[in-house]
Amino acid sequence: MSDWDIDRAATALLAAEDSRTDREPLTDEWPEMDLDTAYAIQDETLRRRLARGEQLVGVKLGLTSRAKQQRMGISSPLVAWLTDAMVLPAGAPVPQDLLIHPRAEPEIVFVMGERLAGPGVTAATAMRAVAGVCGGIELIDSRYRDFRFTMPDVVADNASSGAFLTGPVTLRPEGLDLSLEACLVEVDGRIVDSATGAAVQGHPAEALALAANALAGRGLAIEAGWIVLTGGMTDAVFAPAGSTIGVHFTSLGSLVLSGG
Repeated sequence: MSDWDIDRAATALLAAEDSRTDREPLTDEWPEMDLDTAYAIQDETLRRRLARGEQLVGVKLGLTSRAKQQRMGISSPLVAWLTDAMVLPAGAPVPQDLLIHPRAEPEIVFVMGERLAGPGVTAATAMRAVAGVCGGIELIDSRYRDFRFTMPDVVADNASSGAFLTGPVTLRPEGLDLSLEACLVEVDGRIVDSATGAAVQGHPAEALALAANALAGRGLAIEAGWIVLTGGMTDAVFAPAGSTIGVHFTSLGSLVLSGG
């Protein structure tokens, strides 16, 4: 039996984050770690973040594209936590001094107007709880070397959370067809990828519903005022120092991020 447990795993992951030192996946030494244990580790790291003064501001979804799910052998996305320490102010560069190997991906972001509690949430009921929609960029930053991990590893690591910023345009959801909302990803002036909201579970509202229902299984809900990052629309691109990353949406405006 492994001598790893929830407390030791949470300590190891937060230490890697704080020291900007990547490590091998936990499952290399703790192969019996399962998803329930991984979510318990994620919740313990959140408890410690809150204890040191961070504020919970929302949730994020990971592995929302069906292609990524097939590669990981899963059938639904994973859910993780967002705190105010992860918010990147407008105009700020990638915080290279805080992250290990950041990658950027475009996201459709929901601002919740009402509490959304499962089980049984559908995409339609989920959208009725949304107050606003904006574009965003998430900087993912795995604590695992070369982004090598199993599903329990990435869940324990808070879905590779790093930082995120939201765009200048926030719209009411009525009248938006988010499955057709397109984005272009630009790196150093060159378009490198594109997608529509359909890449996120067919529609970002489906991802929101999945998050609410998954949290209900843990006795939790998505609260009013929270931010929800619905998942990467494209593959993530590296965000090294000296680079410039732009994300351009059809209706939700543009965001430009300096690599620092």
